[in-house]
Amino acid sequence: MKEIKPISSHFEMMELPYAELSDAISAETLSYHYGKHLRAYVDNLNKLLPGSGLEGLSLQEVVRKAEGAMFNNAGQVLNHTMYFEQFSPTPHAMSNTFATRLTEAFSSVEAFKKEFEQKGATLFGSGWVWLSADNDGKLVITQQKNAENPVTDGLTPLLTFDVWEHAYYLDHQNRRTDYLAALWQYVDWQVVEGRF
Repeated sequence: MKEIKPISSHFEMMELPYAELSDAISAETLSYHYGKHLRAYVDNLNKLLPGSGLEGLSLQEVVRKAEGAMFNNAGQVLNHTMYFEQFSPTPHAMSNTFATRLTEAFSSVEAFKKEFEQKGATLFGSGWVWLSADNDGKLVITQQKNAENPVTDGLTPLLTFDVWEHAYYLDHQNRRTDYLAALWQYVDWQVVEGRF
């Protein structure tokens, strides 16, 4: 996974590469989710950095070392950056190599998607569902609450779906499962596989 480095002494907002994702994420949702939620996390993180002893570290290192408000904001910047970067209106298809790895880990690509959606749908409260790789390259699905990220467990995060209500409520109301299912068509597998 590419380390996200600060620009001089602060972190920048990632550039959003699309205006909407049709039936999955509307422009209105993105205006709040990206434009307000992520902006607030980036601004809060940059306010907390000076004097923290974590200045100059990559975002992943800040997440590994921070606690309290610093952890919450850094975690949400990392999680949201990975979330927004992995989608495209014209995504690259999954490679045969990665499909084989998913099949080895979950019996089939469809079984992986089903388990991933189920973990996202059953996460109580707010958080994230992740596909990650351990140090041996084994693929695992985890549920992370609030601002948690698999890097704190020594895993390499590859794919995530945000299951905080602000990610889907304007478009899908309380139908979290519909939102999760709609996201697959926009996953850019070249980005996901590049994190491996």
